Amino acid sequence: METAAQSAVIVAIDGPSGTGKSSTSKAVAAKLGLRYLDTGAQYRAITWWMITNGIDLDDPQAIALAAGKPAIVSGTDPAAPTISVDGLDAAGPIRTQEVTSKVSAVSAVPEVRTLITDLQRTIAAEAAGAGAGIVVEGRDIGTTVLPDADLKVFLTASAEARAARRSGELKGAHAQDLAATKAALIKRDAADSGRKTSPLAKAADAVEVDTTELTLDQVIECVVTLVEDKRAGGGR
Repeated sequence: METAAQSAVIVAIDGPSGTGKSSTSKAVAAKLGLRYLDTGAQYRAITWWMITNGIDLDDPQAIALAAGKPAIVSGTDPAAPTISVDGLDAAGPIRTQEVTSKVSAVSAVPEVRTLITDLQRTIAAEAAGAGAGIVVEGRDIGTTVLPDADLKVFLTASAEARAARRSGELKGAHAQDLAATKAALIKRDAADSGRKTSPLAKAADAVEVDTTELTLDQVIECVVTLVEDKRAGGGR
């Protein structure tokens, strides 16, 4: 029989865009009865708020001064995760190409990362305290946000595979050709890995999973097995 401590496992899933992070994290959380948090959506949300409020995103000081103004709320049901800013549903607006192109600049500002990191830790602590457990996905979860997570997973994939996946995700006016998508991914990787505050990096104790040749179902099954093995070992 599962104990509360075992069910409240905290899972950190990191990696660059296009590795299957979101789909894998949501599916794993749903299969195992855990909550789910998309931290990238929170950085997109604050970026969208700044764009719509005319903040100069070429001015880190202006970004820092505005960082504490929007109220960002994340719903953690893996079947229907939500994100709102000042009470407004932001799930659609945060996925535009404009937000995608600006989010790295906003998320690189230390004041932004401090605020969002505190929010993420609060959500994870609430899930653990409720005995629910949570899967938290992002770029610096295992290294910075939740360095004491029970399980850390780092997803990777070739730039070609990631670009193909992202091109398939983009619809209508935001669709891009494969070469442009690959170039954008490589540019964002460089920005996220090179920033001074909480860069994209694999935690020393993370399990690396290369998803290049794997189907989504295979990746999900791999991570589910890792979580179940962690639970069987007694959790924390």
